[in-house]
Amino acid sequence: MNHARPADAERVADLARAARGAPVIVGIDGPAGSGKSSLAQLVSRALDDAPVVHLDDIFPGWDGLAAAPALLSAQVLTPLTRGEPAAYRRFDWQSGRYAELVQVPEHRFVVVEGCACTVGSAREDVAVRVWLEAEHDLRMKRGLERDGDTFGTNWERWARQEAAVFAADHTRDHAHLLFRTDPD
Repeated sequence: MNHARPADAERVADLARAARGAPVIVGIDGPAGSGKSSLAQLVSRALDDAPVVHLDDIFPGWDGLAAAPALLSAQVLTPLTRGEPAAYRRFDWQSGRYAELVQVPEHRFVVVEGCACTVGSAREDVAVRVWLEAEHDLRMKRGLERDGDTFGTNWERWARQEAAVFAADHTRDHAHLLFRTDPD
């Protein structure tokens, strides 16, 4: 189910096209169920099928939200901003450990999406920062529809981490664009 609006994706793409960098990194952040993956898909299409890095592939498990920005920076953002190849280890949620190495394809734009992708050390390398939000119960419903009971049993645990990380970092305040993804 796509919760993103094409007009929002075009606004993000316009900012990315005007930004400097090689590549230009677009970060789509916000709490679980706010529509980050949906918007990232539309932004990628608008930016000539730019590669998308999903933080869900980098988080080191259900208690790893706070570690994600440093992992993203070390494996993806810093190499890209240096003009070097970037790759990350994909976290296998079933086995609870890291699996194969995933290369980030070269492109003028790279979209990163996921909770905390613009937090702390990651923020400085992200040229266009987007914050998505929606009402709590709607986000939870979306998360359950997407991930089923696995996410449901971990929802509050994850939400506490989000609240702590986003409050300490003031992530929303650092966004260039803010979108609500509640139905009109």
